[in-house]
Order: sequence, then structure tokens, then C-alpha cells
Amino acid sequence: MHIKRTLFLAILYTLIGCVKEEAIPVIADFEYEVVNEDFSVPVQIVFFNRTEGAETYEWRFWGGSPSVSIHRNPGIIRYDKEGTYEIELTGTNQDGSIDSKIIEIQIDAPVTVDFEITNLIDNFSPAVYTFQETALGENSYFWTFNKGVPSTATGQDPGEIIFTEPGEHIVTLEVSNGRETYTTQKTVTVAPHLKSDFFYQPNFDDDDYQVPVSITLENTSVSATSYEWSCSGATPSFSNEVQPEFTFTTPGNYTLSLTASNGKETETTSQNIEVFENTNLRILTDVQLGINTAHAANTVGSFFSIASRQTYYNSEITTTISASIDLVFFGLNENFTRNRFVSPNQLESTNFSSLLQPKNTIFINSQELCNCSASLTSDQFDMMTDDTLLDALDIEETEGGLEEFDGTQNNRIVLFETQEGKKGAIKIKDFINDGQNSYILVDIKVQKESL
Repeated sequence: MHIKRTLFLAILYTLIGCVKEEAIPVIADFEYEVVNEDFSVPVQIVFFNRTEGAETYEWRFWGGSPSVSIHRNPGIIRYDKEGTYEIELTGTNQDGSIDSKIIEIQIDAPVTVDFEITNLIDNFSPAVYTFQETALGENSYFWTFNKGVPSTATGQDPGEIIFTEPGEHIVTLEVSNGRETYTTQKTVTVAPHLKSDFFYQPNFDDDDYQVPVSITLENTSVSATSYEWSCSGATPSFSNEVQPEFTFTTPGNYTLSLTASNGKETETTSQNIEVFENTNLRILTDVQLGINTAHAANTVGSFFSIASRQTYYNSEITTTISASIDLVFFGLNENFTRNRFVSPNQLESTNFSSLLQPKNTIFINSQELCNCSASLTSDQFDMMTDDTLLDALDIEETEGGLEEFDGTQNNRIVLFETQEGKKGAIKIKDFINDGQNSYILVDIKVQKESL
């Protein structure tokens, strides 16, 4: 029995002595992902630990920030300089097993996509442009030129590109560093095709086109840089100005011509103008002259300037305007019971404020009471096409001629002579009752120049 037990123990010890502890191996491994797949600095990379059998970890990121980590997953590592960098992961465990994995990663230079545009000569069709890439760190280029010739190109300098169609054209540059492609766009503008065009505007005093007539030529040409104006019979007959002034002293029909150019295109356009004999008669129609309350309320003026052909109410009277007033209408009330025209320098008998540097105008309000030789009927007024009748009038101021008139007679003719000696007539066509804003409606015919 003792022998059997001794033999069992001997066998057991032998078996135990033959069993050895087997260590767990470490297999280091990891993966990474570049944020936004952007390998151009600054670069951010996320690392994923796939190691087996390890209990501790040591990361080394040469050129990265941070440069070391002992965490299983180190999070985001940032690279701010281009280059090729090693990444090493070492894993260990308590059994003393250890393993490492090293990889290399290429960090690219920063990519900034941009280019400069140079217009050769001008942007009139056909317009020629050059383009120069100014980006950094790229190694291939592809250009697209909307409606350009050529329409595509490669290389940093694509050469001269021609655009013939007016309007905006998009230029696209694609830049690749081998792994990534970047795109930017800019626009070039080709001016519209040349168009020669103009209109003319008479000077204020020449809007009746009676000689002498001075006109300003308003240039409305498109895409032009030089101009040649011509008009036989005008003064001057030729001009290179952008907007010249021509004067006509002889009645007739004239042809105005403009030749516009931009160095690539030339176009000529013409217009006719007719100027007439000088009648020395200025005709003004439908002039409103307010009663005194309308003038004071600044609704309808009572003061009129022949030079500006404009009616002025109280608040509009400045020092300059005051000295230009020729006609003053004083209407007492909306019933038009008492009305008269008053010389600008004789406003004391009205409720108007005195004017500064007022003119003196002679009036005949009532031809029927004038007891003078001056006479002009409504029919004569209407048929008047020149100043012959006016010039023959001997307009003198009399007590009867200054008498007031009421609103019972339409088509009343009031005669006057300005301080400059211009003779004229006022036809009162209507009395408009609008309460305190009442006014008379008149036509005026007056000499342009005193003879």
C-alpha cells in the first residue's frame, strides 16, 4: 500500500514539472483617418487602435501634436508642417510580450488656389486676357474658360485667351497635388459691341429752335473711346469732344453725324435737325398765377420771371429770384372782384412783401380805360406768330390803364413792357375758383429781345 502511494506521488510530481506557463502574445496594429481627407497642412488625423493582447500602449507621433500618447486611442493628432513622418505604436502586457508597428504618412504643403487676371489692351471684343496662377504647393493645373478660345488649358500659365462674346465669362482653375483637387473661379467681362448713338438738347433759351440756336450733343454711345462729330453749316462744323456744342445761325435742315470708335470697331450714326427763322416772340401757355392767399400759402405763386419762365410763390423768393421777377399778379380774393398786375417795384399797395432789387414793369390792365394808343385784341393775340404787333405798340402807364379788373371777362388782354424794353401781352383765359388757392390761367407772348 505504501509502495503504491509513493509511486502515485512520483508520477504526479513528474507531470507537474513538465507543465510550463504559456505567455499571451501582443500583436500591434492600428488604423487612421484623415479629417475631411485633407492631407494639406494643417492636417488632423484620428487613430484607431486595433492591437491584440496588449495592456499598455505607447504612441510616438514624430512631427505631430501631441508627439506622444499612452492612451489606447490617442484622439486627434495635428500636423502643421509638410513632410513624411513616422508613426509608431508599441504594445506590451504583463507576460512581457511586446510588439510595435511603424508606418509613414505624407503630409502635403498647404494649398491656396488663386490666380491673377491681366487684360491686354482693353476689354472690347475681341478681348485678350492672360492668367497667372499664384497658388502654392500644387503640381497640376486645369483651366476652363467659358466661351473663351481656347476653352481649356493646363499648366500654371495657360497663355493668351480670347473672348469675343460680350458679357461675363467664368474662368475656373482646378489645382491638384496628387491626392486632392481644389477649385476656384473668377469672372472676366467683355464690353458690349460698339454702338454709336446720341441725342441733342437745345439750350434753355433756344428750345423753340429759332436762330440763333445752340444745342448740346448728348453722347450715348456704348463701348467707344473716341468721337468725331461733324455738321456742315454749324459752328463749329467738326469736334472731337465727348459732348460738344454746336450753334446754327441760318434757318434750314442740317445733318449731325457722329463716328465713334474704340480701336477695334467703328460706327457712324446721323440725325437731322431743323432750325427756323427768328420771330423774336416767346410764347408761354397755361401759366397759373395765384391770388394773394395762394401765394402766401405757397400753393400757387403770384410772381413770374420771363427769363426762367417760372412762377414763384412766397417761400421761393430768394435774393437772386427777387431781382428776376417781371410780372406780379395781385388777386384780392377767390371771387376775383379786384385784380391787377403790379410792377415788382410797386408792391406797397398790395399785401406782398417788397422785393430786393425789384424791376420796373409798365402795365395796361384795362385797355378800355387806358386812354392811350396801345391796343391789342384777343383775336390778334391768338394770331400773333411774331413780334410785329407788339413792336408797334406804344405802351405807356396811365392812371386808367392801371385800373383793376374783375373776373367777369375772360380773354382779357393785359399789355406790359419790361424794364429791359421787352413788350408783351397776357391773355387771361380763365378764373379758377379754388377757395384760398384760386388762380387765373393765362397765356403770355413777349419779345425775346427788345428792339
